[in-house]
Amino acid sequence: MTAILTIVLAAGEGKRMKSSTPKVLHKIGGLPMIGHTVKTCKSSGADKIAVVVGPKHQQIEELLHTVDANIGVVTQTEQLGTGHAAKQARPYWENFEGYVFVLFADNPMIQPETIENAKQVLDKGADLVVVGYEPVSPKGYGRLIMQGDELLEIVEDKDCTAEQQKIGFCNSGIMGFKADCLRAVINKIENQNAQSEFYLTDAAAIARAQGWSVKTSKSPEDEVLGVNDRVQLAQAEQCFQSRMRKNAMLKGVTLVAPETVFFAYDTIIENDVLVEQNVVFGPGVVVKTGAVIHAFSHLEGATVGEGAQIGPYARLRPGTNMAAKSKAGNFVEVKKSDIGEGAKINHLSYIGDAQVGAGTNIGAGTITCNYDGKNKYKTTIGANSFIGSNSALVAPVTIADGAYVASGSVVTHDVEKDALAIGRSRQTNKAGYAIEIRRRWTKDES
Repeated sequence: MTAILTIVLAAGEGKRMKSSTPKVLHKIGGLPMIGHTVKTCKSSGADKIAVVVGPKHQQIEELLHTVDANIGVVTQTEQLGTGHAAKQARPYWENFEGYVFVLFADNPMIQPETIENAKQVLDKGADLVVVGYEPVSPKGYGRLIMQGDELLEIVEDKDCTAEQQKIGFCNSGIMGFKADCLRAVINKIENQNAQSEFYLTDAAAIARAQGWSVKTSKSPEDEVLGVNDRVQLAQAEQCFQSRMRKNAMLKGVTLVAPETVFFAYDTIIENDVLVEQNVVFGPGVVVKTGAVIHAFSHLEGATVGEGAQIGPYARLRPGTNMAAKSKAGNFVEVKKSDIGEGAKINHLSYIGDAQVGAGTNIGAGTITCNYDGKNKYKTTIGANSFIGSNSALVAPVTIADGAYVASGSVVTHDVEKDALAIGRSRQTNKAGYAIEIRRRWTKDES
């Protein structure tokens, strides 16, 4: 099998983003753009990945090393064009034997199938392949001038003749080389243009002039969407969400109103899950078969077990594990807690840093008081317990199996198995005192 090196160009400053964050670190579906591109590289079989970054892009390098410590990073100290950027990766391609693909970190929607299609063109004998696409409107894009299945040249829109302007097959910028072809042409690229930059696209004409076979493959337009500003970032997000919604439904997930459901890059939802309107899945969510996610719920870093019920208007924060047939109902927030099988938190409660046993019922308005201003503490509630409405459980505290906490209690000490805990002051009624209160109101108003 032919070895593959992928060079990802990520040195652009992204000034049009108007941001202190490097362009390729802006997120789509919760994952930085460059993360999407690297995922595609890995999924398409790259044996080695080298990323070209700018001199002020330490954040990018740090992110890449958390993704894969084997990703190579090189710096382009001067912004002298794509050809110059590819040259900076010389330590990786200079002695490499196989295929070298050049991708852009700000094309985050590219898919492995498109890279595979380009690879097949090289497998069939081409020395260089340019990935083209057919946009709805080709205006402003470089045209691929073909002769049969051979690429003659790439002509920028402003340089096209009237006849060439009619061509709808455009250049995506993504290219694949046989390594010996890349080595033969890259040093021939010159900067004789208005910008005085070295353009990698010139490699196609140079390669053809030297007798190399130059061909094309095709990509859907949405895969080569470039992200240069916030408008295009939103377009890429829209594209990503459309794909995720379609994939979910094809795998057996019911989305009542697909256009209102938002996924993260790593969302996992099994079949026979029902997702109602206006639900947001942040990173790190797994939803098991048969669960129902009701409207207006927000989940992040959480696992939802088989047949569980979430929402409406529920929030599951990172570290939450809802076991099978458990429930977090309307206006319930759960954080870093294990909720046992069949346990119910029906409404208006906050459960944080807790363990709740199977079959336990948490009444409305219950909160775990888990934070003292400096440290977090754990609340442990056993199986088949009952926590009455409007209870405050002051951690660290343990409520054993089968215990009962009376409504309105403030629980500061452990509760034994099958015990009743009452933690509230005794009620006092003052006869006729309401009349005195109203008399004071009248006096104050006068």
